[in-house]
Amino acid sequence: MFDTNSIFGLIILIFSIVIHEVAHGAMAYWLGDATAKYAGRLTLNPIPHIDPIGSVMLPLILWATGSPVFFGWAKPVPYNPYNLRDQKYGPALVGAAGPGSNLLLALMFGILIRVIIAYAPMSPTLYTFMGLLSYIVLINIFLAIFNLMPIPPLDGSKILYAILPDSMNNIKMILDQWGMFLLIIFIFSFSHSFSYLIMPIVQVIFRLMTGMSF
Repeated sequence: MFDTNSIFGLIILIFSIVIHEVAHGAMAYWLGDATAKYAGRLTLNPIPHIDPIGSVMLPLILWATGSPVFFGWAKPVPYNPYNLRDQKYGPALVGAAGPGSNLLLALMFGILIRVIIAYAPMSPTLYTFMGLLSYIVLINIFLAIFNLMPIPPLDGSKILYAILPDSMNNIKMILDQWGMFLLIIFIFSFSHSFSYLIMPIVQVIFRLMTGMSF
Protein backbone atom coordinates (compact mmCIF):
# COMPACT_ATOMS: atom_id res chain seq x y z
CA MET A 1 0.00 0.00 0.00
CA PHE A 2 1.08 3.55 -0.67
CA ASP A 3 1.36 5.82 2.30
CA THR A 4 -0.06 9.35 2.06
CA ASN A 5 3.20 10.87 0.82
CA SER A 6 3.58 8.20 -1.88
CA ILE A 7 0.04 8.79 -3.16
CA PHE A 8 0.67 12.52 -3.18
CA GLY A 9 3.98 11.98 -4.96
CA LEU A 10 2.36 9.86 -7.69
CA ILE A 11 -0.35 12.47 -8.25
CA ILE A 12 2.22 15.26 -8.47
CA LEU A 13 4.39 13.16 -10.76
CA ILE A 14 1.49 12.51 -13.16
CA PHE A 15 0.43 16.15 -13.37
CA SER A 16 4.05 17.29 -13.69
CA ILE A 17 4.69 15.01 -16.65
CA VAL A 18 1.38 16.08 -18.20
CA ILE A 19 2.49 19.70 -18.04
CA HIS A 20 5.86 18.57 -19.39
CA GLU A 21 4.24 17.02 -22.48
CA VAL A 22 1.83 19.91 -23.04
CA ALA A 23 4.86 22.22 -23.03
CA HIS A 24 6.39 20.17 -25.86
CA GLY A 25 3.21 20.49 -27.92
CA ALA A 26 2.78 24.18 -27.13
CA MET A 27 6.34 24.95 -28.22
CA ALA A 28 5.88 22.97 -31.44
CA TYR A 29 2.61 24.85 -32.08
CA TRP A 30 4.36 28.18 -31.45
CA LEU A 31 7.06 27.16 -33.94
CA GLY A 32 4.52 26.33 -36.63
CA ASP A 33 3.43 22.69 -36.13
CA ALA A 34 -0.16 22.01 -35.08
CA THR A 35 0.12 18.20 -34.91
CA ALA A 36 -0.26 18.09 -31.11
CA LYS A 37 -3.28 20.37 -31.27
CA TYR A 38 -5.04 18.22 -33.86
CA ALA A 39 -4.20 15.12 -31.79
CA GLY A 40 -5.96 16.61 -28.77
CA ARG A 41 -2.77 16.75 -26.72
CA LEU A 42 -2.74 20.45 -25.85
CA THR A 43 -4.85 19.75 -22.77
CA LEU A 44 -4.13 19.43 -19.06
CA ASN A 45 -6.57 16.52 -18.85
CA PRO A 46 -4.20 13.70 -17.83
CA ILE A 47 -6.10 10.88 -19.56
CA PRO A 48 -4.82 11.48 -23.13
CA HIS A 49 -1.25 11.77 -21.82
CA ILE A 50 -0.95 8.82 -19.43
CA ASP A 51 1.42 6.06 -20.51
CA PRO A 52 0.67 2.80 -18.66
CA ILE A 53 4.38 2.01 -18.25
CA GLY A 54 5.99 5.41 -17.74
CA SER A 55 3.16 7.09 -15.83
CA VAL A 56 1.99 4.20 -13.64
CA MET A 57 4.06 1.01 -13.68
CA LEU A 58 7.54 2.56 -13.52
CA PRO A 59 6.74 4.89 -10.56
CA LEU A 60 5.14 1.92 -8.75
CA ILE A 61 8.20 -0.26 -9.37
CA LEU A 62 10.59 2.47 -8.25
CA TRP A 63 8.55 2.99 -5.08
CA ALA A 64 8.30 -0.75 -4.38
CA THR A 65 12.05 -1.28 -4.84
CA GLY A 66 12.94 1.65 -2.58
CA SER A 67 14.58 3.65 -5.35
CA PRO A 68 15.77 7.09 -4.19
CA VAL A 69 14.75 8.43 -7.62
CA PHE A 70 11.05 8.95 -8.39
CA PHE A 71 10.32 9.77 -12.04
CA GLY A 72 8.36 8.71 -15.09
CA TRP A 73 7.04 9.87 -18.44
CA ALA A 74 3.82 10.33 -20.37
CA LYS A 75 2.95 9.40 -23.95
CA PRO A 76 5.17 11.52 -26.18
CA VAL A 77 3.29 14.42 -27.74
CA PRO A 78 3.37 13.99 -31.52
CA TYR A 79 4.86 16.70 -33.67
CA ASN A 80 6.24 16.98 -37.19
CA PRO A 81 9.73 18.50 -37.16
CA TYR A 82 9.42 19.35 -40.87
CA ASN A 83 6.64 21.82 -40.05
CA LEU A 84 8.83 23.82 -37.65
CA ARG A 85 9.97 27.21 -38.86
CA ASP A 86 13.43 26.63 -37.41
CA GLN A 87 14.62 23.34 -38.91
CA LYS A 88 17.99 23.31 -37.15
CA TYR A 89 17.15 24.30 -33.59
CA GLY A 90 13.37 23.83 -33.60
CA PRO A 91 13.48 20.20 -32.42
CA ALA A 92 15.89 21.21 -29.64
CA LEU A 93 13.53 23.97 -28.52
CA VAL A 94 10.61 21.53 -28.52
CA GLY A 95 12.71 19.10 -26.49
CA ALA A 96 13.89 21.73 -24.02
CA ALA A 97 10.34 23.00 -23.42
CA GLY A 98 9.47 19.92 -21.34
CA PRO A 99 12.28 20.14 -18.76
CA GLY A 100 11.92 23.91 -18.87
CA SER A 101 8.28 23.61 -17.78
CA ASN A 102 9.32 21.40 -14.85
CA LEU A 103 11.95 23.90 -13.75
CA LEU A 104 9.38 26.69 -14.05
CA LEU A 105 6.94 24.72 -11.88
CA ALA A 106 9.68 24.11 -9.32
CA LEU A 107 10.54 27.81 -9.33
CA MET A 108 6.92 28.88 -8.85
CA PHE A 109 6.41 26.64 -5.84
CA GLY A 110 9.89 27.53 -4.58
CA ILE A 111 8.91 31.20 -4.57
CA LEU A 112 5.70 30.28 -2.72
CA ILE A 113 7.81 28.54 -0.08
CA ARG A 114 9.98 31.65 0.26
CA VAL A 115 6.89 33.84 0.69
CA ILE A 116 5.45 31.53 3.38
CA ILE A 117 8.76 31.49 5.25
CA ALA A 118 9.00 35.27 5.11
CA TYR A 119 5.44 36.24 6.03
CA ALA A 120 3.47 33.36 7.58
CA PRO A 121 3.74 32.32 11.24
CA MET A 122 4.77 28.67 11.28
CA SER A 123 2.35 26.08 12.66
CA PRO A 124 2.20 22.27 12.52
CA THR A 125 -0.34 22.43 9.67
CA LEU A 126 1.72 24.96 7.74
CA TYR A 127 4.86 22.92 8.36
CA THR A 128 3.17 19.89 6.76
CA PHE A 129 2.00 22.05 3.86
CA MET A 130 5.57 23.28 3.38
CA GLY A 131 6.73 19.67 3.19
CA LEU A 132 4.24 18.97 0.42
CA LEU A 133 5.34 22.07 -1.50
CA SER A 134 8.96 20.99 -1.13
CA TYR A 135 8.02 17.60 -2.56
CA ILE A 136 6.55 19.30 -5.64
CA VAL A 137 9.76 21.27 -6.13
CA LEU A 138 11.95 18.18 -5.75
CA ILE A 139 9.93 16.01 -8.12
CA ASN A 140 10.03 18.65 -10.83
CA ILE A 141 13.76 19.25 -10.42
CA PHE A 142 14.38 15.50 -10.72
CA LEU A 143 12.10 15.29 -13.78
CA ALA A 144 13.94 18.13 -15.48
CA ILE A 145 17.39 16.68 -14.85
CA PHE A 146 16.36 13.15 -15.79
CA ASN A 147 14.79 14.25 -19.08
CA LEU A 148 17.85 16.30 -19.99
CA MET A 149 19.92 13.12 -20.20
CA PRO A 150 21.11 12.73 -23.84
CA ILE A 151 19.57 9.28 -24.31
CA PRO A 152 16.68 8.84 -26.79
CA PRO A 153 13.80 9.22 -26.40
CA LEU A 154 14.57 11.67 -23.57
CA ASP A 155 14.60 15.38 -24.35
CA GLY A 156 18.33 15.78 -23.86
CA SER A 157 18.93 13.74 -27.02
CA LYS A 158 17.10 16.34 -29.13
CA ILE A 159 19.27 19.07 -27.67
CA LEU A 160 22.38 16.95 -28.29
CA TYR A 161 21.39 16.30 -31.91
CA ALA A 162 21.02 20.04 -32.54
CA ILE A 163 24.58 20.79 -31.46
CA LEU A 164 26.32 17.74 -32.91
CA PRO A 165 28.00 18.39 -36.29
CA ASP A 166 26.76 16.50 -39.33
CA SER A 167 29.99 14.53 -39.33
CA MET A 168 28.76 12.75 -36.19
CA ASN A 169 25.47 11.50 -37.64
CA ASN A 170 26.64 7.94 -36.95
CA ILE A 171 26.36 8.69 -33.22
CA LYS A 172 22.79 9.86 -33.75
CA MET A 173 21.96 6.64 -35.62
CA ILE A 174 23.44 4.48 -32.85
CA LEU A 175 21.59 6.38 -30.14
CA ASP A 176 18.31 6.22 -32.06
CA GLN A 177 18.71 2.48 -32.54
CA TRP A 178 19.75 1.56 -29.01
CA GLY A 179 18.47 4.50 -26.98
CA MET A 180 15.44 2.84 -25.39
CA PHE A 181 17.46 -0.26 -24.55
CA LEU A 182 20.18 1.88 -22.94
CA LEU A 183 17.56 3.86 -21.03
CA ILE A 184 15.94 0.73 -19.59
CA ILE A 185 19.35 -0.61 -18.51
CA PHE A 186 20.17 2.72 -16.92
CA ILE A 187 16.89 2.99 -15.03
CA PHE A 188 17.07 -0.44 -13.45
CA SER A 189 20.85 -0.74 -13.04
CA PHE A 190 22.14 2.72 -12.26
CA SER A 191 19.22 4.70 -10.80
CA HIS A 192 20.77 4.61 -7.32
CA SER A 193 24.18 5.76 -8.60
CA PHE A 194 22.49 8.42 -10.74
CA SER A 195 20.66 9.80 -7.71
CA TYR A 196 23.91 10.16 -5.78
CA LEU A 197 25.63 11.85 -8.73
CA ILE A 198 22.90 14.42 -9.30
CA MET A 199 21.91 14.96 -5.67
CA PRO A 200 24.43 17.82 -5.20
CA ILE A 201 22.97 19.52 -8.29
CA VAL A 202 19.42 19.00 -7.02
CA GLN A 203 20.37 20.39 -3.62
CA VAL A 204 21.88 23.54 -5.16
CA ILE A 205 18.85 24.17 -7.38
CA PHE A 206 16.45 23.44 -4.53
CA ARG A 207 18.29 25.86 -2.24
CA LEU A 208 18.32 28.59 -4.87
CA MET A 209 14.59 28.22 -5.49
CA THR A 210 13.34 27.79 -1.93
CA GLY A 211 16.04 29.20 0.31
CA MET A 212 15.91 25.89 2.21
CA SER A 213 18.01 22.75 2.45
CA PHE A 214 16.68 19.20 2.52
